[in-house]
Parts: sequence; structure tokens; C-alpha cells
Amino acid sequence: MILSIESSCDDSSIAITEIATKKLLYHKKISQELEHAVYGGVVPELASRLHAEALPRILQECTQWLPLLKAVAVTNAPGLSVTLVEGVTMAKALSVSLNIPLIGVNHLKGHIYSLFIEKEAILPMTVLLVSGGHTQVIEVKSLTEMTTVASTMDDSFGESFDKSAKMMGLGYPGGPVIEKLAREGDENSHAFTIPLSQSPKIAFSYSGLKNAVRLAVKAGGEEEYPNIAASFQKIAVAHLTQKLKKYFKTKPPKRFAIVGGASANLYLRERIEELLRPHKAELLLAELKYCSDNAAMIGRIAVEMYMLDAFTEMEDLQADPKSKL
Repeated sequence: MILSIESSCDDSSIAITEIATKKLLYHKKISQELEHAVYGGVVPELASRLHAEALPRILQECTQWLPLLKAVAVTNAPGLSVTLVEGVTMAKALSVSLNIPLIGVNHLKGHIYSLFIEKEAILPMTVLLVSGGHTQVIEVKSLTEMTTVASTMDDSFGESFDKSAKMMGLGYPGGPVIEKLAREGDENSHAFTIPLSQSPKIAFSYSGLKNAVRLAVKAGGEEEYPNIAASFQKIAVAHLTQKLKKYFKTKPPKRFAIVGGASANLYLRERIEELLRPHKAELLLAELKYCSDNAAMIGRIAVEMYMLDAFTEMEDLQADPKSKL
């Protein structure tokens, strides 16, 4: 079995995955949303302290499996430096005390393998990764061959939801709140401009749309918030689908996946389904409970890495907050 740890942002999570069957034997996640909601976003130092309390508490529930572990896996990149350190420190302590190897996992690759928790991996595929920190299109050929073909130039898709919610005083995290509020509004009430619509570049940008929301919030009262939320969500998603449509002209999709925390947005899922229909492409989606950060996805990719002997030396395992895919 492999014990996996996730602490890249504001979710403390540990999982136990059986290597031979890929079965998830244990998984627990403690969210910090309520603690950070007061501040309208994640406070890194507070998140670090909460991880230091939560991770040992979760680990106490895993003692029965410790003698059976073959490796310990941990997210070490990318993420918040002070929170990554909490998970890495615990992983190193377990590695030394149990005399088992370490597996350092890139958090973004972990999201890709959230599609395959308790399943066999199906590759190759094109992946849209949307979260609070990332918006990327990735061509995935194998575990060791992944290429980012498009990314955001400024704010991420998920971040734009969080910031728009904060402007309206709706709390954190903003994604679920905006999505819910949007159901009450008219998505055609505000003529927000689709970012980079005239640019041939396959890239994303949300700073301009975020500013348009700010001006709309300033001009309208609270009664207008549902309309603003609906119009914002429509354009935020239209930006993604428009750029994907351009990309598909050069590389038609056969198998397409949406991963990351913001992939739980049902409006986004419906628009992507419509986009893929003419191509008759297969759409892969992670279970909603595995869309946000979790140790189960880290454990799933760690099984693949274990089979390839892709271990990380103690001195090489460091928190790497700015690491790319």
C-alpha cells in the first residue's frame, strides 16, 4: 500500500491506496474553507497552522496500515510554500521511521489522475485543467509525457470566480456560490466581452473580465448580483470553449477530460459536452468529490510512479511552489 498526503493549499488530506488493485482503502480530507471565508480567500500562514493540526489527527486513523506501506507519496509542487512544507515534513518523517521510499508528486499531474481513482488509466487524451491557481490545456500521452499547449496569461478560471464572489461579498470559495447564484439570473443581462476573442493565440485571460464584473457590481445594487453572476459565468466559460474550438481545428479531440477544482462546475461541463458533440469525442470527468484537492488522486498517480520506480531521494524532496507541469 501507499500512503499519500496532500497539503498544497487549504485542504488537509491523507489516503491509503492498494498498489495491486488501485483500491482506495482510506481517504479523509479536512477542509479549511470556513476559517478562510472570513478573509475572502486563503491566508497562507493560517493554512499552514491548520495543516499542522489536521494532518497528524488524520494520520492517527491510519495506524493499522503503517506496517503494510511500501512507500509514502506527497504533493511537493506546485502550491503554497508554507503549506507544501507541512506535507513534505510529514512524508519525510514517515519515510525515515518506516524505512520506506518517498514519492514526490506534482499536484497538477495528480489532478489528471483524479480521473482514474480505483480505475485503470485511459491514455492518451487532451485535458482542460481549471482550478483556483491554474487554467491549462494539456496533451497527455503517458505518465511521463505531458505537454502544456495553452495556459492563462494572468488570472485563472477558478480565481476569477473567487474574486468576482469577493467583489459581491458572497464569501469563499467563490465557485459554488457564483454557480448557484447564476441560476437565479439572466446570463444575457450584461454584455461582457469574451476575452481575446479576436486573437488567434490559444491562451486564456481573465483579468479584463474580472474588471468588467467590478464595474458592474459598482454600478448595480445587490438585486443585480444574480444577473451579474450569470453573465460572468456565461462569458468565463465561453472564453474557454471559444479557445478550445480554435485548438480543435488543428487537433480534433478523440478523448477529452476536465479536471481541477473548477471542473465541478456543471454549467462548464454542459458547454464542453456541447463542444465535443460534433467531434464524437469521449468526455472523461472525475467524480465531484475528487475534483478539488485530495490525497486520493495523489495516491492514484503514486501507484503508477511506484511501478516505474520513480522514487524521490530524501534530499531532493523539497517544497517547490512555482513548479510547472
